[in-house]
Amino acid sequence: MAVTASMVKELRERTGAGMLDCKKALVEANGDLEKAVEILRKKGLSKAAKKAGRVAAEGIVDSYIHGGRIGVLVEVNSETDFVAKNEEFRQFVRDIAMQIAAQNPKYVSREEVPTEVIEKEKEILKQQALNEGKPEHIVEKMVEGRLEKFYKEVCLLEQPFIKDPDVTIKDILTEKIAKIGENIKIRRFVRYEVGEGIEKKQENFAEEVAKQIKM
Repeated sequence: MAVTASMVKELRERTGAGMLDCKKALVEANGDLEKAVEILRKKGLSKAAKKAGRVAAEGIVDSYIHGGRIGVLVEVNSETDFVAKNEEFRQFVRDIAMQIAAQNPKYVSREEVPTEVIEKEKEILKQQALNEGKPEHIVEKMVEGRLEKFYKEVCLLEQPFIKDPDVTIKDILTEKIAKIGENIKIRRFVRYEVGEGIEKKQENFAEEVAKQIKM
């Protein structure tokens, strides 16, 4: 099937990839637009994986305040100051700050979770499984499965994206690296919640943030 300029244009608008890459993908996909999108996505993710090892020392610190009740500061790094000023990069950082406000992660990645925290969680999960009357020989597998759920709750990169729960923050990050063309790293964050640590009536502000963001 012949690849036309309008097909290349449409693919570029959908993926943000270069004109030559779009043309090659369409040729490889024999003019099938959806297949071409998949080809570019796979290639983009491959390139992003290579970029992920590069030093990212520029970037920005951004903040997000929700109703005067929850506040977030987050540092996201890029390789150059040029990208740090890019509007798409800044929107990504803002989305990350909102994610932190809504979902209250404790760590950026699972690699940051202290060993003692993991061991304590394993002990709790094992006891839960035993209390449920599960056979000893399948308890370990259950613990590993539930530990994955724990990571999704406490690790930012493992969490479903609040604006699209079908993808994780790690997925969004990888796509941005591929599209922008530089390594991007979510380095650190801090989250404050009014009255946190003070014994008081329980109010779920995080749930409120998540609901308002989806509206």
